Amino acid sequence: MTPPSRILIVDDEPFNVDYLEQELEDLGYRTLSARNGQEALERVAGEPPDLILLDVMMPVMDGFTACRLLKDHEETRMIPIVIMTALDGFEDRIKGIEAGADDFLTKPVNQRELVARIETCLRLKHTLDRKLGELRRIKDHYGKFVPEAVKRLIAANPDAPELTKGERDVTVLFLDVSGYARLSEQIAPERLNALIERYFSAFLDRIQDGGGDINETAGDGFMAIFQDTDPPGHAVRAVETALALLGVTEALNRENREYPIAIRIGLSSGTALVGSTRFEGLRGARWTFTASGTVTNLAARLAGIADAGQILAGPETVRRLGDRYRLHPVPGERLKNIGQAIDLFRVTT
Repeated sequence: MTPPSRILIVDDEPFNVDYLEQELEDLGYRTLSARNGQEALERVAGEPPDLILLDVMMPVMDGFTACRLLKDHEETRMIPIVIMTALDGFEDRIKGIEAGADDFLTKPVNQRELVARIETCLRLKHTLDRKLGELRRIKDHYGKFVPEAVKRLIAANPDAPELTKGERDVTVLFLDVSGYARLSEQIAPERLNALIERYFSAFLDRIQDGGGDINETAGDGFMAIFQDTDPPGHAVRAVETALALLGVTEALNRENREYPIAIRIGLSSGTALVGSTRFEGLRGARWTFTASGTVTNLAARLAGIADAGQILAGPETVRRLGDRYRLHPVPGERLKNIGQAIDLFRVTT
């Protein structure tokens, strides 16, 4: 019999902890608790949970710092972390993404959304654990047959370009699904998970068709990176992919008229720190491809202010597009942590 999953609740408000403990234990989960980020680190070190629900504002150590430390540590970075944000906490979502959070939950917590997000994270985690177990068994089986010459070649080239981080010119696409909390109130968690997975599967296919690299998913959104030696070329491919994502969404919504999905997209081009990172945890290893810097932040913020069904692009992306698309100026906005007001454009065919 599979033991119940362990969930660590990190919050300095006793009422919130009591509520979450009752909800989760009624669902058959085992719960642990901590009052701040530092205490959470100590609890994880003593008894690693299967998932962490992490508040943001806490004394001693805040949630972002705790998340970053857990994701930076080899033995804990594979544990899914769901950050709990305020109702208007888009800025917290950006910080959470930068810290490595796997998903987000809006406070005050809605019971159906709580169940949906926890089940999604745990299902993905258990799937990953199984896949890693299979890979380890394959590695153990075939490892002894790897020629010594190949081993020496790998050892002599630890800095292969695809494995190292460096400054590269990219276009970043950030997609956010609107209305997840609303849907979680209308649909059973299992059905909502299946619905989101159906859309995301189609989205990821279009990203790959456009030559983009997925930086995994973060809750109900994801980031994709487009790069090659032709800066205008990858900007165009990113826009074509964004338009394709809107088209896929419309097509799926025609089949799913009862609970349609809305997406919003932000695009930004320029130089970012790009490369692969190997995560080595207690349950195995995985690679993730990521980009960081102002370009990434701008794309995420543009997705945050876009209306449903809109593609917003920053000035550098627009400069590279020429006259290929219809560009609709959006009043300049001063975005948080962006130095000055910038010219934004809505992109259509």
